[in-house]
Amino acid sequence: MKRSDFLRIMLATGLAVLGLMACTPETAVAPPQPEIDNGNGTAVRDSFANARQRMVEQQIEDRGVTDERVLAAMRAVPRHEFVPADYWPQAYQDHSLPIGYGQTISQPYIVAVMTELIDLQAGERVLEIGTGSGYQAAVLAQITDRVYTIEIVPELAERAGQTFDRLAYSQITAKQADGYWGWEEYAPFEAIIVTAAPDHVPQPLVNQLADGGKMVIPIGPPGGYQSLWVLERNGDEVIRTNWGGVRFVPFTRADSN
Repeated sequence: MKRSDFLRIMLATGLAVLGLMACTPETAVAPPQPEIDNGNGTAVRDSFANARQRMVEQQIEDRGVTDERVLAAMRAVPRHEFVPADYWPQAYQDHSLPIGYGQTISQPYIVAVMTELIDLQAGERVLEIGTGSGYQAAVLAQITDRVYTIEIVPELAERAGQTFDRLAYSQITAKQADGYWGWEEYAPFEAIIVTAAPDHVPQPLVNQLADGGKMVIPIGPPGGYQSLWVLERNGDEVIRTNWGGVRFVPFTRADSN
């Protein structure tokens, strides 16, 4: 079976559905581990390395993600630093977690899948719509030093910015805005990741996708299941591939706040 077919099956069978799995605390926390590098040469303390290694092996590699850059990024980023402290015991379990304001941090598996699907290369520009906790942006920053991320909720944008500063993720450029319009100043982007579900593909994002670039985006009605789509631009043509069912929080617009 091809790896792409395997990933589609895993998505279609609901293993990548967000926010549906029960949240049960881990019974033990991994002992303190050495410092790790966050991708720009700055070391940060890490006391969950063992739990994160198990997460990558059991939740990500075993489900068909094989890109070594993605696996290395998932091993490196301290997911617990991007969730409220009350949820640290669950930080490396295979489900989404609430981060406030009706938003969530995505399931580790779906973060890895979406990162693999855009096939990001070192030095390429990537735009994330929906910063949320900042976790996805941090994963992307392990692969490239040109990460741009937009969050519409002011409180989440501020908190994520503080997390980036605290963990020294200087590769990430962030702002608070309506992500529907993208970020024309830094376009075109070789990759775009959308981490909330609109009911259609925002045309400004398509316009800002570089020739040969890829966008991964969940599309569907709010409050239900959506389909995860990969869009690849080939000149004026956009090729669309459906990767199966997912569930994301709704895409929020400025006029709906």
